[in-house]
Amino acid sequence: MEIKLSKRPKNPIIIEAFPGFGLVGTITGEFLLEHLQTEQIGKIIFNEMPAMVAIHESKVVEPLGIFYNKKYNIIVLHAITASTGNEWGIADTLINLAKDLNAKEVISLEGVGSGDESKGERVFYYSNNEKNIAKFKKMGIDPLKEGIIIGVTGAILLRAEKLPISCIFAETSTNMPDSKAAAKVIEVLDKYLDLKVDPKPLLVQAEKFESKLKNLLTEGQKTQELSEQKRMSYVG
Repeated sequence: MEIKLSKRPKNPIIIEAFPGFGLVGTITGEFLLEHLQTEQIGKIIFNEMPAMVAIHESKVVEPLGIFYNKKYNIIVLHAITASTGNEWGIADTLINLAKDLNAKEVISLEGVGSGDESKGERVFYYSNNEKNIAKFKKMGIDPLKEGIIIGVTGAILLRAEKLPISCIFAETSTNMPDSKAAAKVIEVLDKYLDLKVDPKPLLVQAEKFESKLKNLLTEGQKTQELSEQKRMSYVG
């Protein structure tokens, strides 16, 4: 697994937005790429990734793209492909990137499971840094007291020791793209980083990304199934 960078910002905030419960991370990451007017400065490459690529508006969408916004000195690590089986490697790669660039903080955007009708209404935080905990408390955000965090974020929480890391979790009770929960995460992130996002169009934007992601994921699933069928036909 390797990182290719065309630029090396100093002391950035790194936001990781991986597919997870409700695809909250991917939807919020997509919103940030457009709202913050980011430029792609790199990508993560590993051979274990499925050999497929998405095309959107006649452009290749990197499965694991690294984007940068100079105004806020923010790096967004945006993923549209599942990382199943590669969580530890991706987490280690991200942590090494953060250390190499002397990142101020790593922020994970995630959905967290909910079994009731309050999905998308409540947002929680986790942080291992007292200063950042104080910021969340001042905003009136409750800490996540009980929960199971899996995937890349879970691996980062276990591997990151001295690295300041914060997580913003929105409740969701669905495995399908949840734009409502994603919009809540964006609102909290906006206040936390003072990005000056107009909150009114957030849900509309999130729904647009939700539709786009559904199409990408549907096509990706079809491609994987076709690839598996071909592989099985060779074996048989």
